[in-house]
Amino acid sequence: MSIKLAPTIELSNGQQMPVVGLGTWCSYDNDAEKAVKDAIDIGYRHIDTAFVYENEHEVGRAIKAKIAEGKIKREDMFVVTKLGGIHHDPELVEHACRKSLNNLDLGYIDLYLMHFPVAQAYKGDENVHGTGQFTDTDYVDTWKAMEKLVDLGLVKGIGLSNFNSQQTERVLQNCRIRPVVNQVECHPAFNQKKLIEFSRQRQIVITAYAPLARPRPAQKWPAFLYDETAQSLAKRYNRTTAQISLRYLIQLGVIVIPKSVRKERIAENFNCFDFELSSDDMKVMERYNSGRRLIPFTGMSHHKYFPFGIEF
Repeated sequence: MSIKLAPTIELSNGQQMPVVGLGTWCSYDNDAEKAVKDAIDIGYRHIDTAFVYENEHEVGRAIKAKIAEGKIKREDMFVVTKLGGIHHDPELVEHACRKSLNNLDLGYIDLYLMHFPVAQAYKGDENVHGTGQFTDTDYVDTWKAMEKLVDLGLVKGIGLSNFNSQQTERVLQNCRIRPVVNQVECHPAFNQKKLIEFSRQRQIVITAYAPLARPRPAQKWPAFLYDETAQSLAKRYNRTTAQISLRYLIQLGVIVIPKSVRKERIAENFNCFDFELSSDDMKVMERYNSGRRLIPFTGMSHHKYFPFGIEF
């Protein structure tokens, strides 16, 4: 029996990126490997990881196992990983990419993102999350070093993560190879519509991390998953509130990467692209937008390249 695959969005460089991917932040060891294997069996072809997640080995191992089974080919998969803050020095960018390539062991990276515009001091690769020391390395210089990775065939596409509109525009004004994606916090309570439209006009696709806002079931939070309106909407479409929320984002033109290590939840999150919300129900979902970030990165707020000091 053939499995259903997610539709794709064509990026400005011609790559086809599936609209639903598996997020792997805080997925470790056997959990990460099993989650990726389960996701591939369900139909996911887009897996998102990062150097700082410390699970590239497991992600790569899971994909290779499914290739060995004959379930997929390498070219079927869209694998995203990210350049960590400790590797922003242009002299370290290729080194960092090759380290991620070695961890994944998949031959090439489909999409390589600059994880954050703020650079951290390099004290060795083992200091994955940095040491709390920052540097003034210009993200434009980092970007120019990332462009060389495309030239070398190490990565197919390059993009941004956690960049605001002004920083994105500055990269666009100084680049040879355009960013194809900006991965940012985006969910119904922080819908990023202004950044989505700004990016769309520049042929940059937004990928939503934390698209379900890291739910807290005991507190019945966030409202867009638990309140009466959300429940009523889900009932009308015969879907879950999570599926309604993911569908809302997809209809805004966003790629979603919900994270889970539970097979039933991974499957539930995937089942969000074969129905459509009405324009009225899109407006209902719009009411959940508060404009407040869930993940403010306040520890970097003093840095000159901190991205969240402006509206979008």
